[in-house]
Amino acid sequence: MADMTLKKYPMAEQAPEVRNKNFGEVALGYTAEEAVAEAKRCLNCKKPLCVQGCPVNVKIPEFIKLVAEGKFEEAYRKISETSSLPAVCGRVCPQERQCESKCIRGIKGEPVAIGRLERFCADYHMAHGKNEEIKIEKNGHKVAIVGAGPAGLTCAGDLAKLGYDVTVFEAFHVAGGVLMYGIPEFRLPKEIVQKEVENLRKLGVVIETNTVVGQAVAVDELLSEEGFEAVFIGTGAGLPMFMKIPGEGLSGVYSANEFLTRINLMKAYKEDYATPIKKHEKVAIVGGGNVAMDAARCAKRLGAEVYIVYRRGKEELPARAEEIHHAEEEGIIFKLLCNPVEILGDENGGVRAMRCVEMELGEPDASGRRRPIEKKGSDFILDVDSVIMALGTSPNPLIKNTTDGLEVNSRGCIVANDVGKTSKDGVYAGGDAVTGAATVILAMGAGKKAAAAIDEYIKSK
Repeated sequence: MADMTLKKYPMAEQAPEVRNKNFGEVALGYTAEEAVAEAKRCLNCKKPLCVQGCPVNVKIPEFIKLVAEGKFEEAYRKISETSSLPAVCGRVCPQERQCESKCIRGIKGEPVAIGRLERFCADYHMAHGKNEEIKIEKNGHKVAIVGAGPAGLTCAGDLAKLGYDVTVFEAFHVAGGVLMYGIPEFRLPKEIVQKEVENLRKLGVVIETNTVVGQAVAVDELLSEEGFEAVFIGTGAGLPMFMKIPGEGLSGVYSANEFLTRINLMKAYKEDYATPIKKHEKVAIVGGGNVAMDAARCAKRLGAEVYIVYRRGKEELPARAEEIHHAEEEGIIFKLLCNPVEILGDENGGVRAMRCVEMELGEPDASGRRRPIEKKGSDFILDVDSVIMALGTSPNPLIKNTTDGLEVNSRGCIVANDVGKTSKDGVYAGGDAVTGAATVILAMGAGKKAAAAIDEYIKSK
């Protein structure tokens, strides 16, 4: 019989006053005993709605049942049947809006901690699992993947399991995409990402780093000259947006992309790395999404007093509730219903302050959220020496500008159908390159669908 405890078994965390001064992982994970206890809360529903809420359709009740029986390695293998990055998903997926939101236990109490259990299984495997030799019969077909982020890596893994020779082309010097440059170490350790990447290499996936497709080689050349029968584009959305207000060109104004890349991929958080980044005293983060929370919490760890400046209220913040909660615990100051109108400079071309106005919420706009309206005469000055814009991103135009016949929309996103097929024969796309900035798991889901579609396309030729 299931354990009918109404609340999730808690997971240990670093104390807020300790973790806001280091980049160590905040959540410390379940012990084996805690994982078994939490798994026993699952009802093993005959019609598991939780699976429907997962973009990659992890067999949730099946793996949780194995955890409850103490069969942790078997549980990991069950997850891996459909997910290429379980250690990543267990840490950064918004389970509260996906699988856990569908859990029957959530009707009267808290849902089963699916994400925590997935993380436990992946971590257990990394610590205790045996390196089994993987034998896959090759089918003689080649597929190219552009971008080694979550969409590309998932597509690559699924195709490799089907016997394809898969080569991933990555612009940066290391694979992982946003998992490496965007998500901070304290939420997703880089070592974890690289272990997941290594698992794909064991499947036979070849990863070519420092290769900018559209510059070093074009998509058309991959198809016509390099012997690839299909190409999947998973280049993400790395082009940052700005407000276009006075002062955005001052030294000390960053996009969140640049700020997080310097900290994460270039290791500015390490004292022994000479990464060029100034440690500011007072920092304003403009925006309210997960990226804004990541930037704010990084700036705090670098020693700054940090403000989140967001034009709507707390209820409208798009970031995960857990990330908002952690930011508040760590001492981030939320300036809600505020909007910047000008960044003020000092005599050296740096930032000395930001002029803001107060806002109030009016009628809902096209997004369904109440539209913020400026309060007349409500100007005030926020004393900061750096501003980080976390307003969203759009795809880099390089691919579309160098690929004949590839349709894009008005936002610069590649146009693709539900399974990733684009307007160009043999070319598929998914993740943020198609949707604009979204979640890791949605990108993985797109990569998974595209892999199945590519397999069908090549078999039908």
